Amino acid sequence: MTLPNLITIGRLLLVPLIIWLITADQPGSAFAVLVVAGVSDAVDGFLARQFNLRSDLGTYLDPIADKAMLVSIYITLATIAAIPIWLAILTVSRDLLIVGAFVLSWMLGVPTSVKPLRVSKANTVAQIILAAVVLGDLAFGTNLMIARAALVYVVAVLTVASAAIYLVDWVRHMSVVDAGSVDSSIDTRERGS
Repeated sequence: MTLPNLITIGRLLLVPLIIWLITADQPGSAFAVLVVAGVSDAVDGFLARQFNLRSDLGTYLDPIADKAMLVSIYITLATIAAIPIWLAILTVSRDLLIVGAFVLSWMLGVPTSVKPLRVSKANTVAQIILAAVVLGDLAFGTNLMIARAALVYVVAVLTVASAAIYLVDWVRHMSVVDAGSVDSSIDTRERGS
C-alpha cells in the first residue's frame, strides 16, 4: 500500500461527507471538502510520478475515487435542483456505459484497457469546475447563473463526445476480437478437413 493509494482512499472516504454537507445545506463546507479532494488528487498524482510510487491498485483506485466523488456530487446537486437532473443522468449513464463495456469485455475473455482520452480528461475537468462553481455560488451567494448555465452545456457536450468515442473504440475492439474468433474457427475447420 503506497502513500498515493492511502491518499486516494482518504478521498473516497470524503464522498459521504460531501453528500451529507450538500444535503444539510452547508455548501461552504461542501466546497471546502471539494477543494481538499482536488488538492489530494493532485498530491497523490504528483507523489506517484515523482517518487515512482505507481501501482496497479492506484491505476484503478484513482479514477474510481474521482468518479465516486463527481457522480455523488452531481446526483446530490440534482436532487436539490442546483443542476439539471438530465445532466446528472447523462454523466452517470456515461460512466455506467464505460464500466459496463469494460466488465462485459472482461467477462467475455477479451479485456480492453480503459485509456483516458483527451476529451475524457477535458470532461472531468469541466465536471469539476461546474461542481466547484455551483458549490461556490451556493456558499458565497455570488450570482454565477450565466457561468453555471454555460458550464452545464459544456459538460453535456463533452460527456456525450467522450461516451461516443469510448463506445466506438469498444465496438472496434470487440469487432476485431470477434473477427479473430471467426478466423480461428475457420482455421480449425480447415485443418480438420
